[in-house]
Amino acid sequence: MQKILIFGLGYTGVRLAKVLQKKGWAVVGTVRSSEKVHELISEGLHPILFDEAFGEISTSTHILCTIPPGDGGDPTLSVYAPAIRKCKFKWVGYLSTTGVYGDLKGAEANEGTPTNPTNNRSKRRVEAEYFWQKLVPSTHIFRLPGIYGPGRSVIDRIKANQMSFTDKPGHRFSRIHVDDIVGAITASISKPTAGAVYNVVDDLPSEAGDLFRFAAELLGKPQPQPVPFAEADLTPMARSFYSDNRTVSNALIKQVLNYKLQYPTYREGLRAIIDSYSAG
Repeated sequence: MQKILIFGLGYTGVRLAKVLQKKGWAVVGTVRSSEKVHELISEGLHPILFDEAFGEISTSTHILCTIPPGDGGDPTLSVYAPAIRKCKFKWVGYLSTTGVYGDLKGAEANEGTPTNPTNNRSKRRVEAEYFWQKLVPSTHIFRLPGIYGPGRSVIDRIKANQMSFTDKPGHRFSRIHVDDIVGAITASISKPTAGAVYNVVDDLPSEAGDLFRFAAELLGKPQPQPVPFAEADLTPMARSFYSDNRTVSNALIKQVLNYKLQYPTYREGLRAIIDSYSAG
């Protein structure tokens, strides 16, 4: 039986776990609290606490890490690198970020673009990518932009009456629906390419206002109000997001993995979120 150990049953990890379980996989994933263990057990999953994964590593055929590095580096590697090094896996994956490319002044990045991160979060991601592929040279790296999906989108913000957005003309960014992350990962599992790096992004990089206006129209809400970037009350993380400007190519997942996006643009993705809410 195929068995995957997912380090980090968060938004994306849970979505992947449910898909693989339906395909007959054994799936185990880590969480940080007993409360989360109980919550995910009630959803039919098999969570364990992060420090209880030693016994699962040697019995897993596949491993995916979704946990971001912190100030002290990658927590999964800090604890489990020796155990992982001893084993052979059919497939290993690591979820990173397109933030590793830094600021390209609006130009397009592809997987061959040199990494040049502009903030500490993305610098830690570059280091984590390096150490994962040093530990397991066949590790597949998935560089992700902003993730959206049910419960985590501009649809949800507008439904909660958050009717403004940060407006920075010319600042276009890529995004990806969570189900397309799952789709790209499962495509890679079916067609491993040792040490591959993939940008998993949609086809239409856009300004924030495009999404908010479209979502408001779908919901029949008044048009949201733009807040100029210079006047916006942003967290340091959000402000650093707007300091980088780039688009990202997804050509490789189409060429190598033969992957067809379920939601090529935010338009299809946001419509699907509304439909999922209507279906209950």
